[in-house]
Amino acid sequence: MNEEKWKLFLKIARTLNRRGVTPLLYGSLGLWRRTGEPISADDIDVLLPETWLSEQWSAFQTLLQAEDWRLIDAHEHTFEKRGVHCSFAALEELETFAGVPISEIETRTESGTKYRLLSVKQYLAVYKASAKDGYRVNTRGKKDAEKIALLEKLV
Repeated sequence: MNEEKWKLFLKIARTLNRRGVTPLLYGSLGLWRRTGEPISADDIDVLLPETWLSEQWSAFQTLLQAEDWRLIDAHEHTFEKRGVHCSFAALEELETFAGVPISEIETRTESGTKYRLLSVKQYLAVYKASAKDGYRVNTRGKKDAEKIALLEKLV
């Protein structure tokens, strides 16, 4: 199932690359891609420059809708396609949230498509910050302890 989400992410990334944007693959799908561990991703999480979620939000929606993505939650910037959800958040918030400088995030190219991917150490910082996030822990019921233990082992 991760492979299908991965292919959908690459299509989104290609579309963004054509507009000069290199997205960051985030969340469990990115962690799976980084570590190769058997981590099941429920959805696709992507970080973009904040302007795409504010000033260019209407144009961004049009881009995704042209590729058959349907907006299902404007507040969370979540789209759906073939039963797969993809949510977008602001890249600029990463440094404040988890202390990860954007300039230090690796850029990769795969199948001619550029995207960013956190290192194991950066993922550890993100999941440790997430574990302290009341919204994530209480509202979404996420239990990140297993991911933190895996990342600590890999660091």
